[in-house]
Amino acid sequence: MEPDLFTAAAEDRQEKDPAGSPLAVRMRPRTLDEVVGQQHLLKPGSPLRRLVGEGEGGPAGPSSVFLWGPPGIGKTTLAYVVSQATNKRFVELSAITAGVKEVRSVIDGARRASGGYGKETVLFLDEIHRFSKAQQDSLLPAVENRWVTLIAATTENPYFSVISPLLSRSLLLTLEPLTDDDLRGLLKRALTDARGLAGAVTLPEDTEAHLLRIAGGDARRALTALEAGAGSAISKGEKEISLQTLEESVDRAAVKYDRAGDQHYDVASALIKSIRGSDVDAALHYLARMIEAGEDPRFIARRLMISASEDIGLADPTALQTAVAAAQAVAMIGFPEARITLSQATIALALAPKSNAAYMAIDAALADVRAGLAGPVPTHLRDSHYKGAEKLGHGKGYQYPHDLPGGIAAQQYAPDEVHGKRYYTPTRYGSEARYYDVVERVRSRLAGEAGPSGE
Repeated sequence: MEPDLFTAAAEDRQEKDPAGSPLAVRMRPRTLDEVVGQQHLLKPGSPLRRLVGEGEGGPAGPSSVFLWGPPGIGKTTLAYVVSQATNKRFVELSAITAGVKEVRSVIDGARRASGGYGKETVLFLDEIHRFSKAQQDSLLPAVENRWVTLIAATTENPYFSVISPLLSRSLLLTLEPLTDDDLRGLLKRALTDARGLAGAVTLPEDTEAHLLRIAGGDARRALTALEAGAGSAISKGEKEISLQTLEESVDRAAVKYDRAGDQHYDVASALIKSIRGSDVDAALHYLARMIEAGEDPRFIARRLMISASEDIGLADPTALQTAVAAAQAVAMIGFPEARITLSQATIALALAPKSNAAYMAIDAALADVRAGLAGPVPTHLRDSHYKGAEKLGHGKGYQYPHDLPGGIAAQQYAPDEVHGKRYYTPTRYGSEARYYDVVERVRSRLAGEAGPSGE
C-alpha cells in the first residue's frame, strides 16, 4: 500500500518538527555513504548502489534483493536510503499486516506507472518470512517480469523461509552484525550531529561501554538507550550521561563483565565448572551473565560442545548431539531467540550423568606418544594391498574378526611398547555403565581368554 492521508500527515510533521521524532529516526542515514557497517554491500557497482541509480545504464537493470540479518543492523535503514535516494516510485509493505490483496494492488499500480509514465517501482517488503507460500507466489510474476524491483528483508534464513522460485530470481545479500566500533561511530555522530543531540551532553567511556553491551549489536537499541540516558541527564541539568543515569533511564544494571578481559574467562570457566558440578541453577546464572554482557553466542555454544565431551562423554552419548545441535541452531537464529536454545543445552548438560573417561583416555595416550612410546605397527596389521607387501610379510597372520564367532580375534593390535596399556577406564555412571562390562569382556577376548560362555 502507498502512504495514506494519515501516514503522509505524520511524515510531514516529522519533517517540520524533527525534534519530535525518536533519535533513531532522526539519525537515519540519508545516503548510502552514511550507512554504518555493511561496507561489503556498498562497493561501487553493488546491487544496492544500482538500486539508488548509481551507475545505471545498459541492458542490465538492478536486481531484486533479499536482505538477511538479525534485527537492528540496517535492513530497514538500507531500504529507507533507497527510498530517499532513488528516482523510482517506492512502495513499502509489511508482511505482518499485508496480504495477497495488497501485493496485487501494488503490482497493478506498478504496471500502470510503468506503462503510463515510464516510472519504475521499488517494493520494500519487510519480514517476508511471515508470508505464506501462496502470498510469496503472488510476487513471482512481478519479480520475474520486473514490474517491480523487490527489496525483501528477513531475520530468518531465506533458504528455509522463502520459496525457491522467488529466491532464485533475486540476489541474497547477507548483512553482517554491527561491531562495537560501528556502533561507537554511530553514537559519536548522534551526540554531535544537529539532527541528533547537537552536543547537549557527552558520553563518558564507562557509560559508552555499558551502552554498547546493552545494545548487543543493535543500532536501534543503542540509539534508543542513548536518547533515554540523554533525556535523564538533561532533566537533571547534567552535562554528561553518567553510568548511574543510564542505568536508571534504561532500567538495566551494568553487568560487571569485560568480553576482552579476565571476566570473560572467569565467567566462562564458572559456567563450565557449574555444568561439571551438576549445579543447573548456577550454570544458568553464568549463562545469563554472558548473554546480558553481549557475549558472542557462538563462543558459548563452542564451550558447551567441549563440555559435552570433556565432562559427560559416554555417560550420556546424546549430550554431544544436543550441544552440536544447539551450536547449529544458534548460528542460524542469533540473539535474542538463541538464548532459549543455549538455556536448553545448558540445562541438559548440567543434569546429565558425568564422566571424564574419554578426556582422560586421550590425554593418557598422548602422554605415552609424546614420551616416545610409539613403536612400529605390528607386521600383521600393516597395509598388504600394494605390490611387494607380501614379500615383506605385511598382513601375514592377520585374523579377520568378521569371520570369527563374536567378531573378536585374539591378536595383538598395539605396538609392543604399549601392548597391554589401558587408557580408557569407563565409569559406572549413566550410559557408560554398559561400557564398563563391555570393555572388560573385549579385553579378555583380545588376550585369548575364554568368555563366560566359553566362547
